[in-house]
Amino acid sequence: MKFRYARHTNNLDPLIEFYTKVIGLEILGEFSNHAAYNGVFLGLKGQDWHLEFTTSNDKARHTADADDLLVFYVGSLAELNSIKARAMEYGFALNKSKNPYWVANGIEIKDPDDFGVIVTVSRPH
Repeated sequence: MKFRYARHTNNLDPLIEFYTKVIGLEILGEFSNHAAYNGVFLGLKGQDWHLEFTTSNDKARHTADADDLLVFYVGSLAELNSIKARAMEYGFALNKSKNPYWVANGIEIKDPDDFGVIVTVSRPH
């Protein structure tokens, strides 16, 4: 099984900057004027998942809830601290998560669409 998270946005360029420069994802592909849509695929090469953000003349009308989260598991505390530093460098504030688990075990940053993004260190299962 492969996984794609797709979201329509009014903030395509700021989302690309956030997910590449702060979170550390790569642009895996892009498209323009495909049935009046423009978009980008973001992720990490060699993985079976990616994020897709699209824009068109139809404006996005969604509202993020405090529990609507993307969660990224990184391999080390150093990697988590690096993302935290990049978030602050690019002017993204750290938010206190609604869920106490994420307050104790990760950081939350709001993306340009105001959706929460959690970054936490992977733990062995």
